[in-house]
Amino acid sequence: MPSDDPLSRERAHLAHSRAALRSMREDVQSLDIRDVTANWVNAEVLTRQIDERIKALADLSHTPLFFGRLDYLHAPGAEQAEGAEGERFYIGRRHVHDAGGDPMVIDWRAPVSQPFYRASKKTPMDIGLRRRFGYTGGDLTAYEDEHLSDPAETAATSKLLQQEIERPRVGPMRDIVATIQPEQDEIVRSGLGGTVCVQGGPGTGKTAVGLHRVAYLLYAHRDRLARTGTLVIGPNASFLHYIEQVLPALGELEVKQATVADLVAHVEVRGADEAATAVLKGDARMAEVLRRAVRAHVTLPTEQVVVVRGSRRWRVPEYELTSIVQELLDRDIRYGAAREALPQRIAHAVLVQMERSGEAPDDRVQDAVARNPAVKAAVKAIWPPVDPAKLVFRLLSDADFLALHAEGVLTEEEQETIRWAKPVRSVKSVKWAAADAVLIDEATDLVQRTHSLGHVVLDEAQDLSPMQYRAVGRRCTTGSATVLGDLAQGTTPWATRSWEEALAHLGKSEAVVEELTAGFRVPTDVITYASRLLPYIAPGLAPVASVRENPGFFEVRAVREAAVDTTAAEVVSACEELLAREGSVGLIAADGRVPVLAEALAKAGLDHLAPGEETTASARLTLVPASLAKGLEYDYVVLDEPQAVVDGEPDERTGLRRLYVTLTRAVSGLIVTHADALPAQLED
Repeated sequence: MPSDDPLSRERAHLAHSRAALRSMREDVQSLDIRDVTANWVNAEVLTRQIDERIKALADLSHTPLFFGRLDYLHAPGAEQAEGAEGERFYIGRRHVHDAGGDPMVIDWRAPVSQPFYRASKKTPMDIGLRRRFGYTGGDLTAYEDEHLSDPAETAATSKLLQQEIERPRVGPMRDIVATIQPEQDEIVRSGLGGTVCVQGGPGTGKTAVGLHRVAYLLYAHRDRLARTGTLVIGPNASFLHYIEQVLPALGELEVKQATVADLVAHVEVRGADEAATAVLKGDARMAEVLRRAVRAHVTLPTEQVVVVRGSRRWRVPEYELTSIVQELLDRDIRYGAAREALPQRIAHAVLVQMERSGEAPDDRVQDAVARNPAVKAAVKAIWPPVDPAKLVFRLLSDADFLALHAEGVLTEEEQETIRWAKPVRSVKSVKWAAADAVLIDEATDLVQRTHSLGHVVLDEAQDLSPMQYRAVGRRCTTGSATVLGDLAQGTTPWATRSWEEALAHLGKSEAVVEELTAGFRVPTDVITYASRLLPYIAPGLAPVASVRENPGFFEVRAVREAAVDTTAAEVVSACEELLAREGSVGLIAADGRVPVLAEALAKAGLDHLAPGEETTASARLTLVPASLAKGLEYDYVVLDEPQAVVDGEPDERTGLRRLYVTLTRAVSGLIVTHADALPAQLED
């Protein structure tokens, strides 16, 4: 191949860029901090920062260092990056510069990279050429050009872009940095100050958009978010494991991940509620019941406080104490903060008397008075400490206490629904349910303010209860959020009915709601079939329109004999058929059928993974309970017994939503097997 061949030149630039990245990493590794740290604390902090920088500069051999190139035409305007005049920029996952400091690869998040995602024939954004690169196993093997300023060249769909979107997936979720679409890029680059809610059907890339928005915000506001923190909240541990490599692949190592259950883990959850009970406990009205119960602990003073100091007695009369307490109540500050302020307020009243008598007390005297036994006793009587778990325990076990604070908020029937049917001896013996932990978190915040982060990403948000939204909202009261979800995939009895309602509970009513309707992952026939359910599960919601060129395949197979062995054999046969293809395979079934299918797979000699376990080239089959399928994707899916998936939920609408989720996990092909009749909603 001649040395002036374009592909050879691009390969040479890739090799030089990798060498430059290695040099950058070696420079960091060689840093000597012995003479620049004042003490061991500074040394530890700096060492940790250096270690993180070294990790961020790792060259991942199978991850392309750059995936695109932009050739600018003219001197840029003020809104474009300085120095872009007629220059060529390689766009990649991170910035790479040579020994002289000149850029060899530009971070995809930089302003100068934006036209790679936004430029078009209609709006070329001063780009003459946009080049995309194709890779095989980390080696640059192809390129594709778009001459955006050439009117003679017609717009065409990028084959490399389609290939990257449809590339088989083995292992955890990949980033989509090379394939971000214009409508996705607008969300990714939206500012830190505002909250964005993304409604997106299956395969529209909403999770990836949310994660890439975090990466962009960390790039654009690194100092601020380094101080305040970022958090990604997912529906379960399997989902978080599936997405956990996306941000590190983009060089972002500091983002924390958690489920809502992790956030509210004040007590161990060992029990479960009936659906109706969980719905009521998750109702936003419970916040008012808890607020009343907490404030009810305050008792207005009935006697004066006498502080003895030396030979003097200082008296704070009852009416003055009442005024102090009432003022703190009227301010509606956290219960614990007010309790901490009360002894200082009483001490201040004593100091005023001291000054009037000619003394000159200082702050040390006020602190001493605040710690005086008489003041402490008064505070304990007026504003006693509140244990959140004990408070919720009493509400759910003491009918009179609940009735007192739920009057006018919950009906008597509703109070009976949430109250424990059997008496519980103590807080330690309670088998707390998940909804109870959320109530305890609410009570904890009423006592002491919850720490707020700079940015929170909430994925699969449609499944949260109002009280769970409040729990998440407390973590970003002073920051912003990215809310991701699909109303049609709400599979809890308390699933939200509208984003406006959900955002109000989250405390982000001003959020902008964006809708993604272009499906990049799910084949047309599959999404069309699944969309038959939309009128029953989310009336008025726009169906996803698949934009994939590869149609994939879709087949519904009826098992003639409904015997357990026959049905399982058909499922195993379908799995074997799909395993003969390239890519990952997911076998999804109603939770109750998983043991039967696991046994059938074992008899057939087919090893399988559980959700959350990483697929590899030698282990590509995952057996997935329907309850854990949300958010996961596989190249090929076998869906066992759709009606069993519906029947596994407490009501038909929730069951049909669960079915919609399971039908839309396939990226390239879906086989539905059934012996029982299909749900009527799927019939033609």
